[in-house]
Amino acid sequence: MKADLKEFEERMKKQISGYEHMLSTVRAGRANPAILDKIHVDYYGTPTLINQMAEIKIPDARTIVISPWDATSIKSIEKAINASDLGINPMNDGKFIRLNLPALTEEKRKDLTKQVAKMSEEAKVHLRNIRRDANEKFKDMKKKSEMSEDEQKKSEKEVQDLLDKYIKEIDAITVKKDKEIMEI
Repeated sequence: MKADLKEFEERMKKQISGYEHMLSTVRAGRANPAILDKIHVDYYGTPTLINQMAEIKIPDARTIVISPWDATSIKSIEKAINASDLGINPMNDGKFIRLNLPALTEEKRKDLTKQVAKMSEEAKVHLRNIRRDANEKFKDMKKKSEMSEDEQKKSEKEVQDLLDKYIKEIDAITVKKDKEIMEI
């Protein structure tokens, strides 16, 4: 009986999607509303994402404008942004919060590429863990005589090929993000 690899491939695809989403929260040269995705605002005692309580606009390459749907939440949003690791001082005019993103310094760009490299390595570790889970399943199936040793070896090779494919994809995504960060 040949092993079904779909489950493991789906898990790897989800890991790639998660990695891409995590990278979108890393600030590059231009304004990107995704940098706000990891900031939770205390909204009537409930941690709420900014994009669930306000409209977010990008009027130009270095500005993000946040327009809360509930005007009473503007102070909470401002407080959450100040408490975050964004390092951007929000400007509150009573109706909107404006975030002016300063140009990235060379040092900050290098720090961001190191952060991206760390995220890349974490994503690869998750992929390797999926491979390990698959290989354990194959060993278990062989032990239960649900597959032969040849089928086990073939399945392990197919999972390794999948892993190699998705690691290359992570590397390509990482190179693209690094290039985006280092653009002046």
